[in-house]
Formats: sequence, structure tokens, C-alpha cells
Amino acid sequence: MTNNSPKVALVAGAHGVIGRNLIDHLLAAGDWEVIGISRRAGEARKRLRYVSADLLDPCALPHQLSELTTVTHIFYAAYQDAPDWAGLVAPNLGMLRNLVEAMEKIAPGLQHVSLMQGYKVYGAHLGPFKTPAREEDAGRFMPPEFNMAQQQYLEAQQRGKSWTWSAIRPSVVVGFGTGNPMNLAMVIAVYAAISKELGLPLRFPGKAGAWTPILEMTDAGLLARATIWAATEPACANQAFNINNGDLFRWEEMWPAIADYFGMESAGPLPLPLDTVMADKAPLWNDMQRKYGLLFDYAEVSSWKFGDFVFSWDYDFFADGSKARRLGFTEFADTKEMFFRVFDDFRKRRVIPDVKA
Repeated sequence: MTNNSPKVALVAGAHGVIGRNLIDHLLAAGDWEVIGISRRAGEARKRLRYVSADLLDPCALPHQLSELTTVTHIFYAAYQDAPDWAGLVAPNLGMLRNLVEAMEKIAPGLQHVSLMQGYKVYGAHLGPFKTPAREEDAGRFMPPEFNMAQQQYLEAQQRGKSWTWSAIRPSVVVGFGTGNPMNLAMVIAVYAAISKELGLPLRFPGKAGAWTPILEMTDAGLLARATIWAATEPACANQAFNINNGDLFRWEEMWPAIADYFGMESAGPLPLPLDTVMADKAPLWNDMQRKYGLLFDYAEVSSWKFGDFVFSWDYDFFADGSKARRLGFTEFADTKEMFFRVFDDFRKRRVIPDVKA
């Protein structure tokens, strides 16, 4: 591929935190045409359009995507939730398989498939895991685990083909996105807004043991740039990369800084299952919508189960990101500044009240 060759990105999971930021950065690069796949309609812009498709329907999908003959890169960030970890495998592997096999037939110029993963490949969702986790540590525990199942499928499907793949492994991704089951920044911001409305301090709702372990996060914008880099850098072909901000923190230091941002007193750990204690807060949120002119309904800004999951980690949670740096991706982000920037964005979008309100 020459620098003048057209690049056409197909983004699956277009409305999620990851997909939304990826689309913005592809458009900002100036040399991409972008197509978002989603069940919900999206607003078309210059060099961006959306296609409605059901990745779980292998019969209908080829027809729904039949006109996408010029696609060169697939960026796969779609996700289907399930009641348990084992149940995640079938739908998430099926969606990836259906998309790749349909596009192989539809788009003869396909060059690359980028797969979004996470630290689940290291067993991070199960309990204490080897840290810092390195890319070669993936999959060294008993399956099922859908991220590894997806990667193994891509490895097998790519053999003998002209296209390549990459697997991108962020930590917890922080950025704007509503209606997403895994949005930690939204959890913190909405929890803080409701706590402040009730005249409460910003109390850490997790386990006492989660207060001091070492953690890291991944800025959604940084992740988007790294994903595009890995998809277009020949040296990255057929490899996996940990992508993180490059700094580490503990909640015992970060939480008071977040409380200060919201103009609140900070309070230490008290196990508060958010999925339970926030279940009755919709009427209060409705009142706050009217009072502060907020634009999003309670269901759109609720990711409480994910908050409970993250705040239960009483073990270190970080990976080695040096492989990407050695191959040329040297960007980093300050995690505290990232949180504040995202909270500022939430205020501007009227997701939460102005911090001074």
C-alpha cells in the first residue's frame, strides 16, 4: 500500500467509548474514509457514514454489508454482554467470525483486521495475575475466555491470506460514551454528582483492599492513535500490544484528587455495591435533569456493575507497555489529568452538572 492509496475503515462497535474515539481520530487523520457498523443509527459526517447491521446474523450480514467493497481495514471493537464469562464466548466469537468471513468475500482489498482485547487475556478478571503482564503471558489459564478465542480464530483465519491482524490490549478505557456497560469515568462522575446532590462526601465504594493496589488506565484518545498505528505499521503485523497511559496510581491517592475536582470532601473505603445502592436513584436523577438541564437519562449513564467490578480489585492491575514503545508508539497520558479532562467533557456535554453548580 502506498501513501496515496485509499484507506477505508470499517469500525464495528461504532457507538462505544472505544469505537467513538477511534472514528474521531480516523477522521482527524484526514486520509481515511470511515464506515461505522451499529444497530443504532449514527449521524453521517464528511467521510463518515453508518451501516445498520446485525453481527450475530450470519445469513443477513453479507447482504447488509454487500456495498462495502472498498474496505481496507476492519477495526473490531464490538462487544455483546452475557450473564457470565463462559457465556461471552459464543456471541463475541460469532460476531467477529461473521464479520471477517463476510468482508473477506465482499472487500478484495482487505489489508488488516484490528481486534480490541483487554487484560482478560491475562486472567485479570478472575483475580490476582502476574504483573506487569507481558504480551506473551496471554492465555495461560483454563478457558473459556472470549478475547483469546477471538485471537485464536484470527490467527487461524489469516494463515495464507494477504491481510494481517493486530490485537490491542488496553487497561480500563476512559473516555466519553453513553449506554455503555463498561465506562468507569461515567460511573465516577455520576456517582459523584449524586453524592454531591445528597450532601455526602465522595466515599470510595470499593473494598478496603482495593484502596492501595497499583493500577493503570488507558486514555481513549491514546488508545485510538495506538490502534491506528498498529494497523498501519508493517512491523506490527500479526502481533498483540499492551496499550496503557504509562503511569501508575493507587486509589488512595487518586480518589482525594477526584473529590477535590468535584469540590467535595473525600472519604475512604466502605463496601457499597453500586448496582444495589444506585438502583433507586432514577427519580433523583430525573430531578437533577430538570434542575441542571442534563441531557441524558439515568439508564444511559449507569454502568454500576462495571464500577463494582473495578472497585473490587484488591490486587495489582497493570501490564508492560514497552513492546509498543520499542516499535515506535511512544505516546503517554497523565491519568489524573485524563480523568479531569473527561469530567470537563461530561460537563460540557451536560452529562453531569457543572462542578460549580
